[in-house]
Amino acid sequence: MGVISAIMGAFGFGIGIALGLVIGYFLFIFIQSSDVENPEIRPLVDQDEPTLQRMFPEIPIWVKNPDHDRVDWLNKFIELMWPYLDKAICKTILATTEPMIKEQTPQYKIDEVTFDSLTLGSLPPTFQGMKVYTTDEKEIIMEPSFKWAANPNILVGIKAFGLRPTVQVVDLQVFASPRITLKPLVPTFPCFCKILVSLMDKPHVDFGIKLGGADLMSIPGLYGFVQELIKDQVANMYLWPKVLEVPVLDPAKAMRRPVGMLNVKVIKAMKLKKKDLLGASDPYAKLNLTDDKLPSKKTTVKHKNLNPEWNEEFNLVVKDPEVQVLEIMVYDWESVGKHDKMGMNAVPLKDLTPEEPKTLTLDLLKNMDPNDTQNEKSRGQIVVSVMYKPFGEDNVPTDIEEVSATQKAPAGTPVGGGLLVVIIHEGEDLEGKHHTNPSVRMLFHGEEKRTKPMKKNRDPRWEEEFTFTLEEPPTNERIHLEVVSTSKRMGLIHPKESLGYIDINLGDVVENKRINEKYHLIDSKNGRLQVEMQWRASA
Repeated sequence: MGVISAIMGAFGFGIGIALGLVIGYFLFIFIQSSDVENPEIRPLVDQDEPTLQRMFPEIPIWVKNPDHDRVDWLNKFIELMWPYLDKAICKTILATTEPMIKEQTPQYKIDEVTFDSLTLGSLPPTFQGMKVYTTDEKEIIMEPSFKWAANPNILVGIKAFGLRPTVQVVDLQVFASPRITLKPLVPTFPCFCKILVSLMDKPHVDFGIKLGGADLMSIPGLYGFVQELIKDQVANMYLWPKVLEVPVLDPAKAMRRPVGMLNVKVIKAMKLKKKDLLGASDPYAKLNLTDDKLPSKKTTVKHKNLNPEWNEEFNLVVKDPEVQVLEIMVYDWESVGKHDKMGMNAVPLKDLTPEEPKTLTLDLLKNMDPNDTQNEKSRGQIVVSVMYKPFGEDNVPTDIEEVSATQKAPAGTPVGGGLLVVIIHEGEDLEGKHHTNPSVRMLFHGEEKRTKPMKKNRDPRWEEEFTFTLEEPPTNERIHLEVVSTSKRMGLIHPKESLGYIDINLGDVVENKRINEKYHLIDSKNGRLQVEMQWRASA
């Protein structure tokens, strides 16, 4: 009887379940209300506060924050490019991860891990808005907000212990607000040295994982655990102020910072050919490095002498020893008119051995064209001693912070002194009464230097660098900077006028090693000048 009762009970339970499901289905279909009202559509201004709070997360960030811009053009661009970006990104992922996987798998007794399928799907990410910051430094800071609800097909096969299960990642969602900084900006494509990325908030990451077709995320408690684990791990690595640095260019080469010093001693010249019809010539030598905007170095003039002896030393800043060439030119000084060129020659820096002095006797040529037959004519010789002194590794910038900060003075700088670097960045709201062709004229220690003029420009950008070698720190000295405008038009009563000036106390530069500020120009209504100055003390 006990067995029969158990069988009958189980049979009755099964019938009851089936009967209950059928009755419930019909009750749901036929008894529910047939009166379906159309949803009420009202403007946002007419919505109550609870409704707005529920809708707020879905409102684009450019609506909530007026300082964020719409980037519909960027979304359209990504949408059109996505099929190609998908393939390119997947190839990069494979090329990056496969060597790492092969290196790590033996530690976990895994025979092989391969991507059976890898695609990010057909749905591209969308940017909700973007904020761009402007600073006085050479950088661009952007804060985009993007959402990505993707339909990827990522299938990974894992071979271990004779088995090969597959893991599939599906239904990926990523919401994030990163801060992207491009710095420093340089005149070499792609015009920035590094990309710095940090997250301003914890990201939202959601995805599904299937193992052999079974959804692992449906296991109670696993979904929430994985979500929080990913958020915490990503936040620990990249939540601001922590950053992910992606190098793009070598800062020292891209910014063309000094990498060494060339010491040149002009000893003498021999058997020069006179240029004057009456009497001897008055020779002097001029030195400069190619691909450099710094003024040339000049020896003294030796009057009425075709075999002059100078024994004068000069230091030239080297930025690229593989490319730059030392040009040596000898001129005949004239009190009136143009100075006559007596000859020239050149020394490629790549032919010099670092830290090894080399004395050269060079034939003076008309030009550096090897096919010019006029170079066969004798013009005399010049004797020079040259030595290239590269900076030590401690003095060469290797990362972002060192590029922006100051370096030590180059070798050859007077002991106790240093190198004063003046970088003229840009001007703002410059305006002249008669013309506005601004250039910056600087006066320091009796030496005058100028930037190139910018024609008809109220907001010029120069980005020009000047250096002064000093025997002692300029603690109690000032540098005079004046913005001037010149015009070559005929008939002007005022061909030159001042657009404003400033006198900067260099004590702050010596104390802080570097300053970068915008100064309001004296005698100018609204004009400003951005100047960066560095003091590089000798070791």
